[in-house]
Amino acid sequence: MNDTHAQSNISATVELFQLIMYTPTFTLGLLFNVMALSFLFFKVKKLTESTVYMVALIFLDTLLLFTLPFKIISYNLQNNWNLGSVFCSVLESLYFVNMYGSILISLCICIDRYIAIRHPFVAPALRSTKKATMVCAIICLGTSAGTVSTLQLHGQDHNFSSCFHNFSKSTWENKGLFSTLETAFFCSMAAMTFCTIQTVRCLRKCKKPDNPQIHTNRAEKIVMANLLTFLVCFTPYHVAFLLYFLVKNNVIHNSFQQTLRAILQVTLCWANLNCCLDGVCYYFVLKESLEGSLKNSPKTAKRRL
Repeated sequence: MNDTHAQSNISATVELFQLIMYTPTFTLGLLFNVMALSFLFFKVKKLTESTVYMVALIFLDTLLLFTLPFKIISYNLQNNWNLGSVFCSVLESLYFVNMYGSILISLCICIDRYIAIRHPFVAPALRSTKKATMVCAIICLGTSAGTVSTLQLHGQDHNFSSCFHNFSKSTWENKGLFSTLETAFFCSMAAMTFCTIQTVRCLRKCKKPDNPQIHTNRAEKIVMANLLTFLVCFTPYHVAFLLYFLVKNNVIHNSFQQTLRAILQVTLCWANLNCCLDGVCYYFVLKESLEGSLKNSPKTAKRRL
């Protein structure tokens, strides 16, 4: 009786946390993405590698944001989902697949900055808006292929009544899927940390006491904002995911299952803050692109002459 009451309290707390977090995440995330796109199309005249990656990130974040209201509904109707299994599979695909698409695009932004700043002589051969577009297309197509795995989250039960929840036993025993997701995250984290440290070191070496170099400071802020957003948003969820996977496979005692399940839900909700915090990166990228456009405009050229 006490266990049931405790589980009920945990569930109610998680539900309240999700409602508190998802509402501003959806509202602010949508606002920031629309503002960034508007600014990009009406103010920035020329696309750069960074803005191409930014457009891809906005696209993936917006698709993920679309699923959040339905995720709130699904938690309130845990065993009474009545919007159909097909629609549920579409929502789960958009939600989980686009999260890893965002992770990979964030990695690309970091590597792109690293190449441009740390290896300027080979950068022209490796970087271009066309190549950035191709990379984004490959990531979007590659992550879309991941929808095949999300279609099997509930196993062979086509009459399931709980969306985003109660995944099948076979899903939690799928070591290949688990290894792929965890490897994608932790390898991305390691690569981004390395690239960011090297980029920041290089930028700080270039600074001179009598010349603060505003563009150098902005480049530093872009890579730092990108890394911090990545770490703050995604690390708690992937650690919780690892622990919960170990519990479901009896590596850790199952007495922790209910607690870890709640933590997994909370950290997954926290990970979606990425859709809002990406706005910080958008700000610096767009400001840099706008200044680059103004610098290369005919009026500016005339002034210099």
